[in-house]
Amino acid sequence: MSKTFNTVCALIREGSVRISEHGYDELAADSLSAREVMAGVYDGFVVEDYPDYPKGPCVLVLQKDRDGQPIHVVWGIPKGHESPAVLVTAYRPNPDVWTDDFTRRRT
Repeated sequence: MSKTFNTVCALIREGSVRISEHGYDELAADSLSAREVMAGVYDGFVVEDYPDYPKGPCVLVLQKDRDGQPIHVVWGIPKGHESPAVLVTAYRPNPDVWTDDFTRRRT
């Protein structure tokens, strides 16, 4: 399990969450609500883990929307800080780019 993902889940439980401006734009573009994305994180699956990302550790998580459809969410923690969890972006994965289970990029 990803240390970053575990920390993100704990921060969300505590209510220490921020949504980036880009995150809000992407949520709106795919008709997703911040509430459903935050609620779905606990059942999420870490697709990619970036513990050494220059802007701070982050993870790409496969989650489900309110209708059970797959979404990808990038969660991060600002570099040099312990909180908040930041919803960087959320989108509906393109099946042409991802495998059928949306966990690996097609080559």
